[in-house]
Amino acid sequence: MKDKILIIGAGGQIGTELTEALRQIYGVDQVIASDIRENIEVPNYLKVDVTDRAALFECVRANGVSQIYHLAAILSARGEQNPLWAWNINMTGLINVLEAGRELKLDRIFVPSTIAVFGIDYDRENTGQFEPLIPETVYGISKVAGESWCNYYFKNYGLDVRSVRYPGIIGYKSMPGGGTTDYAVDIYHQAVQGFNFVSFLNKGTILPMMYMDDAIRATIELMQTPAERVKIRTSYNIAGCSFAPEDVTQAIQKFFPHFQTTYVPDFRQTIADLWPKRIDDSRAREDWNWHAKYDLELMTADMIKHLAIKYQH
Repeated sequence: MKDKILIIGAGGQIGTELTEALRQIYGVDQVIASDIRENIEVPNYLKVDVTDRAALFECVRANGVSQIYHLAAILSARGEQNPLWAWNINMTGLINVLEAGRELKLDRIFVPSTIAVFGIDYDRENTGQFEPLIPETVYGISKVAGESWCNYYFKNYGLDVRSVRYPGIIGYKSMPGGGTTDYAVDIYHQAVQGFNFVSFLNKGTILPMMYMDDAIRATIELMQTPAERVKIRTSYNIAGCSFAPEDVTQAIQKFFPHFQTTYVPDFRQTIADLWPKRIDDSRAREDWNWHAKYDLELMTADMIKHLAIKYQH
């Protein structure tokens, strides 16, 4: 029997590219793209509101779904503007997915976490797998709770739930989606269009980032790893490269020498100041042989190459 995959949040930054990658592996008919929005023009698309338990269960049953990739969430910046709304969506959606996995006996589920689970009283310079999780944003709080729920369903019900803590994700196929690290996507769009950039994070704000190609590969590699090698059922640290806004500016200036960034920090600076600078992902390397391929220079060259085509420069 072939795997039948449901991607929840397929219209988002990661979901868009994960859908495409999984369809290259399993075929279009085996991968259902779902989101809350109407009329997304992709094949095999269904509108699914993950907070509607009955609708989610019906979708899984009717389509013979065996795996779920649950990507739908309210991210850090948007979450701080309406915390109770963000908490409700993030937690209700997750519990519905886990309950679908338990009751309908799904093979496995992917639920991403984030570096936003870290907050205070931990090593920001080289953040290990088992650092204290004391976030101060609703997004981080919901993801810490989510990690514990995933572990609970694995330990108590044998549900094969897997997770990685995404750093800031950078890709050229979709626009920023409301996260604190999204400056590192927008800056490339502005540069290729010939504009300078205004950063909402200050100089010296080092954060862990990852190119989209690496993030998609990490997700799929973890889901394809034999279950006995998945030792951590909360969420794995994964790392790409770490840099500050001025580092990205300098990398872009190798292609656009006159490009400039000015710094006007807003409320997202306070969020970024709680997050790691660098991530220790040694457990992911040991357990399922994870390794990032892209550094800042390789990522910048590839971003500019593809955005130049998009904007016809």
